[in-house]
Order: sequence, then C-alpha cells, then structure tokens
Amino acid sequence: MEATPTYNNLPLRAGDFSTLPEALNYAARGQTGYNFYDGRGKLFAVLPFSKLLDEAKLLAQRLSGLGLERGARMALVADTHPDFIRFFFACQYAGLIPVPLPATVHMGGRKSYVDQRHRLLISCRANVAIATDDFFPYLSEAAEGLDLRFCGTPQAFDELPQASIPLSPLGPKELAYIQYTSGSTKFPRGVMITQKAVLNNLAAIVKSGSKVRAGDRGASWLPFYHDMGLVGLVLAPLAAQLSVDYLRTRDFAMRPRLWLALMTENRATISIGPPFGYELCLQRLRQSDIEKFDLSAWRLAGVGAETIRPAPLFKFAEMLEPCGFNKEAFCACYGMAECSLAVSFAPLSEGLNIDSVDGDYLSEHRQALPIETNEFEGAVRSSLFVNCGAPLPEYEVEVRDARGHALPERHVGTIYVKAASIMAGYFGDLKLTQEVLAADGWFNTGDLGYFVKKGLFITGREKDMIIINGRNIWPQDLEFAAEQQPEIRTGDASAFSVPGPDGLEKPVMMVQCRVPSDSQRVELRERIQRLIYQELGIDCYIDLVPRNTLPRTTSGKLSRSKARKEFLKRIKVDQQQSSSRPRFVLSNNAQVG
Repeated sequence: MEATPTYNNLPLRAGDFSTLPEALNYAARGQTGYNFYDGRGKLFAVLPFSKLLDEAKLLAQRLSGLGLERGARMALVADTHPDFIRFFFACQYAGLIPVPLPATVHMGGRKSYVDQRHRLLISCRANVAIATDDFFPYLSEAAEGLDLRFCGTPQAFDELPQASIPLSPLGPKELAYIQYTSGSTKFPRGVMITQKAVLNNLAAIVKSGSKVRAGDRGASWLPFYHDMGLVGLVLAPLAAQLSVDYLRTRDFAMRPRLWLALMTENRATISIGPPFGYELCLQRLRQSDIEKFDLSAWRLAGVGAETIRPAPLFKFAEMLEPCGFNKEAFCACYGMAECSLAVSFAPLSEGLNIDSVDGDYLSEHRQALPIETNEFEGAVRSSLFVNCGAPLPEYEVEVRDARGHALPERHVGTIYVKAASIMAGYFGDLKLTQEVLAADGWFNTGDLGYFVKKGLFITGREKDMIIINGRNIWPQDLEFAAEQQPEIRTGDASAFSVPGPDGLEKPVMMVQCRVPSDSQRVELRERIQRLIYQELGIDCYIDLVPRNTLPRTTSGKLSRSKARKEFLKRIKVDQQQSSSRPRFVLSNNAQVG
C-alpha cells in the first residue's frame, strides 16, 4: 500500500467550483487523495479522489433506495476514517445533508456523550445515522426511541440494496452540510452552510489565504467534526486537488511526534492547528526526537481557532529549528464555523506579527495603546496580541461598539463580518439566527478585536470578558499569570467570574495542579494570587483541581463557561453537605454565600 502522490498529473484548479460534487468530479481525474495513518504512524487506508468518487456514487444509490426526501439529514459520527468521507460525499450526490457529530468520548463521560448525541439527533431531525465500529455502540444507545430510517455501521449499510434511481447532486443554493458548533457557551448550534458559501470560502482559502501551488501536500490531526479540520484539511485539499495525510486526534494527543514524523516522511508543506497543538508538542517532545525530523518543506504552519499567545509558538520554532522548521512559516488566521471557516489570513512567509499594548489602558479604555516591550522598564503591564491579517477578498469586516457604530483603529469592539461565505442560519432556530445575523447580511461574531491598518487582532470572546469594578479584565491575562509558574502547564488554567455576596462579580480561576503535598499547594495558590494582584490589582480566588478535570469543548479548547458552571455546582453541593462550611473564600478577604 502506498500513499497518494504529492505531484498530480492534473492541472491545478484553485477552488473555482460551484459545488462539492463538481470539485470531486474534477479531482477524481487526477492521482491525489486522502491517506490515513494509525497510532503507530503506519498507513492503514488510502482513498484517492478517483476511488472516492466511485464509492460515493455507489453509496448514494443505496441511500436513494431508502426513499428519503431531498434535504433529509444523515448524522455521521466524524471519526478520522475513510468511511466518514465516503458517506459525506455520498450525501452530496444523493441530495442529502450530512451532519458531522463529534467523535470524542472523554474518560468517564459515556453517559454525557450519549446524552448529547441523543439531543443532536433530535436537533438535526436525523433520518439516517452512521458510525464506525468504534463509535456505533454509543450511537446506537443515543438513537434509542428515535424513528430513524437507518442506524448502523458502514458494513451494515453495504447490505442494503442499490437503487437504480438517477442521482441528483446538491446544487449551489442547497445546503452542503450542517455543522454543530463546539458548544463553548451553550448547547451546540447547527450551522447551515450552503454549497455556494463553502465553495466561496474554499476558493478564498486556496487562492488568497494559503496560495496553494503545485507540490503542496497537507497533514492533519484535526477532527473532522471541527470546521478547521473539515473545511481546512478535507474540503480545501479537495478543492485544490492536493493529497493530505491524517492522524486521529487521540493518536496525536498521545504521541504528538507522530504529526512531525508524518510531515517528515511525506514532505508535507501545509498543516494548521490551534495553539494548544503546538504547545502539546513542546510538552511531549524529547530532545532526542528532534534529530529524527526534517521539517524544511513546511511552508505554512497555520495557527487559529483560539486566542494566540506567541511565546509558546516561538519556543516551538526554537526547539524545531535544528530540523529545518522556519519560524516565518507561522501564519495566524481567524475564522469560525458560521463563516464556513476562514475570515482572515496573515501574510505568508512573514511569521507572527506581534502588537504589544498597554494592558491597563486596554482594560480601562478598551483601546490598544502600543508600547515598546522595554518601555518604562516594566512599569507598564503589556499585553501581546497577534496580527491575524487582512480579511480575505470579498469579506467586509468591522469592529463596532455596543451601539453598533464602527470604531477607529486600535479601539476594541465586537467583530462583525459580511461575506458570501456566511451561514444560512442555525438549523431550527430562527430566533437565534436573527439575533446574530442581520437582514443586511452582517454577522455578529461575538469576538472582540481591533484593527491596525488592515490587520485584525483578536483579543478574546465578548462573553468571556470579566468586569471587575468597571474594569475589563481579559481572562487570558489571569491564565497567563498561572501558566508562568513552573508547576503549571499551558492550558491548565481557566478564568471566569462568579457573583459574590455583595452582588458584584468576583474573579475565579480553576487551575489543574500536579503538586502532591498540601503545603506546596497552599504556597502555589498564594504565589499565583500575589502575582495577579501585583500585575492586575485584583484579588482572584484560585481553585486548584486535579489533572484532566478542566472542561473542554468538542474541538479540545478550554470552555470557561462550562468551568464556571462546574465550579458553582460543586460549591453548591459542598454547602449542602456541610452546614459548617456555608461559604467559601474567594480571596483573602472576599467570600461568597
């Protein structure tokens, strides 16, 4: 078995298609395709675009035999497996709408996983549900009591008869898929993306964002149910006829070096991911691993999906420089599922562009006042933000205040976007759609940021902002203070606020702690509290929790809202169980009742 080649015998078309079936019809004329690797880095499946086309059409014929109405929904557990891609494209040719479902089951989280999948099946009004053998027991349990036309594995589906009905692929105005968001703030929402929207975004990514060229090859460990994984590393390579190599996310999490080994083996040029992926490599890689890699072909190391902190990325570049990694390959980008994916790309081959601003002035005035890092010899608290680049062509982006007025440069406000790539709405939720998507096409992202010239800088989520005594406190600033301690790793802290006994919000930070002794834990807690007070002038309650307890979204990002809910729930239970502890201390002198 050999992976599909990097170089194609087909002239490159940079995403200029009207539908996904049209893109696959063209890509199938070449030699490239998708390649799947196991947890040992061994190739276990190869799916050339030509084979994908044949198998997708065959599956579409079987789907047609189920007698489903056009636009019916197929729920697909999005395991990193060829079967997911086969059925995703089978829907495209059968006139059905694929709905990728998360394929993660956290330890001890079977009931939660099953319950959420049950709600998702109801929410999308699924008519068909399919999962690989690994996930079918969960899907089967989640589907109990629901009236599905078919629920089973790909192998069971292959037993169905093949209909002779002519195929009628989805057209430009029809939905390409429904993607459920990670649910960082509330129950996940079904984002409806049309063929026209996603193809518009794919063309922009391929032509203007990544500037795809002959000889490019992708590599990815991102899950297929996440917009960056699905659109960025499944659909974009198809639209550019590129070969791409996949690892399961859980295999990457266990052995991050597999990602780098895979890129070395196949000379991959493009790979993207959230910052925590690069940081995980930093934590897990040994110096002895470095000499095994050759990353000199890696020209685009995309970074996005969450607020970007530059320091770990610079450490990643420094660590891997001996094996050919160029720090200028870093490319910060900004996007979201509601925009199909990408909104902006930083210029290629320039690395990370950092803006150092006065952190106190930012909190008090919501303005990004630039400072030199050595200005006033450290008297000014600096906050660092990364330039996510100019909006892609045909995108309009504005930063607005609370009244909806566009703000000038360096003024922080809510980011609004208007483009042909914007979602059609949230499936089955007109009210929520109208709250964020105006009649004139402008979409409220809920993200905060500012412009410097044409560059967009992201500062965080509007709903994550902590307001203390009228000051705007970025949770990242609190988390960063904790992560500077040698006992705390990046991603081990989650900051939020809770109501105090006086009705005012009090800052809290849950911190995953690996320190065993009580005395050491007390010292660590007090040390973090002192640092935060020195840096920000606020008292913050530090809640030390065991490893692997911070809640995350389905895409792996920390969920501050879920952490807050868990914290308040735990405190309520503690208070009910112990009348001697009716209150807990938020700081040295602040309590909540």
